Amino acid sequence: MSKTVRMQRGLEAIRPYVPGKPIEEVVREYGITDVIKLASNENPVAPPQRVLQAIADALPHLNLYPDGTCYDLRQALSNRFHVAFDQVGVGNGADNLILQVSMAFLEEGDEVVVSRSSFAMYDLFAHAMRAKLVKTRLAPGYRVDLDAMVDAFTDRTKLVYVCNPNNPTGTIVTAEEFDTFVRRVPESVLIVVDEAYREMVDSDTFPDVLALVREGKSNLLVLRSFSKVYGLAGIRLGYAFGSRDIIAGLSKIRSPFAVNTLAQVAGIAALKEEGFIRQSKETNRAGRDQLCREFDRLGLEYPESHTNFVLVRVGPNAEQVQQELLRRGVIVRPCAAYELPEFLRISVGTPEQNARLITSLEAALSEPPFPNRET
Repeated sequence: MSKTVRMQRGLEAIRPYVPGKPIEEVVREYGITDVIKLASNENPVAPPQRVLQAIADALPHLNLYPDGTCYDLRQALSNRFHVAFDQVGVGNGADNLILQVSMAFLEEGDEVVVSRSSFAMYDLFAHAMRAKLVKTRLAPGYRVDLDAMVDAFTDRTKLVYVCNPNNPTGTIVTAEEFDTFVRRVPESVLIVVDEAYREMVDSDTFPDVLALVREGKSNLLVLRSFSKVYGLAGIRLGYAFGSRDIIAGLSKIRSPFAVNTLAQVAGIAALKEEGFIRQSKETNRAGRDQLCREFDRLGLEYPESHTNFVLVRVGPNAEQVQQELLRRGVIVRPCAAYELPEFLRISVGTPEQNARLITSLEAALSEPPFPNRET
């Protein structure tokens, strides 16, 4: 008999997710106070007053549990996106919805197909359910390869995750590619399309996956988030659209009060803010263009981004460059954990933050032992 409490076997395969360093940690470690964070793809625009007022109005009622069914929030999402009420799910961030999917649909030995260099939470929760993770190659241009995904299917395949736009590459799959993909996927495989950055996309080629949900596609689940374009990363609120059966399955294992009261009222208020959405998109587009112009000037490679971040190749000393940026009070995301060891993922900030990032990056790249970027 073992003399220690054993953890379940799925944990052995898990490499814990490490989020971007918080500003407070950098202040403690480096003794500096002027720190900017461009590591977690947060919106540089503060939430609108309507949302802040809704949160303030709810504060006196925090002695009560939140509505466990999230009725008003789900109804608001149903009305906003023209999807039936019982086809709407919510969670404590999109991460929580990925956990719900894993718990509701995976059994030991099931296979989950994901792309290389994509969102790490797919991997983590698949391992936690003792499912087998199958990773496929990226297509040229650091794009998700949908053909490679379908080619990797076996009789044990249960889930396939498509992150579109993809995190951390910022690239997209097109409507034509997705339509071909959907026709090839068996009805027994659940397609989970993670559209956390969907509102940031300007391309006319981006697929309208939600239309397939409205048309009754039974093995499709679409995940979205209030964290990005809505600027509400701090409240942790995600939502999902799928068939009635899929949403009902998620609701069976959802925590009773997974979405807190403040998140619910903030989400309802945010859905009314069309002007704020336009402002967020315009700010992001201008900031992304600013970064890309400077990366071009510095001779740095990057895939075309359709998000509020840019994946930029700084070379084999990317980790040292990232550390040098930290010493200069600039937090960015290293990408070795995404199998992209020569890259940094840099979030779009305010114009002033973007300019400081470029100045700091240029200085960091010129410091020894960093080699010339052309070598």
